[in-house]
Amino acid sequence: MNADIKAVEATVRTYLDGLYEGDAEKLAHVFHPTSALTTARDDGAIQIVTRDDWLDAVRNRPAPQAAGMQRDDHILTIDLVGPTLALVKVKCQMPPRYFTDLLSLLKIESRWQIVQKVFMTETRGA
Repeated sequence: MNADIKAVEATVRTYLDGLYEGDAEKLAHVFHPTSALTTARDDGAIQIVTRDDWLDAVRNRPAPQAAGMQRDDHILTIDLVGPTLALVKVKCQMPPRYFTDLLSLLKIESRWQIVQKVFMTETRGA
């Protein structure tokens, strides 16, 4: 199982690198094509964005790295639930927005992939 934890961690590190670099191809590699991103909006409604719509948004916004933002992301927990399921909690930022992500990963065809991202955003300062 140690190899699986390392593989999950590598997948999540690629995710965090892709976020910071604004690299939609890295992100596409670690997110399953059917995955989605889910959050609660300020009005309490649930917002669900498909992977492909999110990747388009990543391609069309300035990358945090290119914008000179400080990188500060952390893997807080990796829970290897079983041989094909993992749950990872991460923190990352695009100031003034700070994110907490819960990433559900499945081992599909011998490769760990993010199949769901549920997240919250905090806006600090302005």
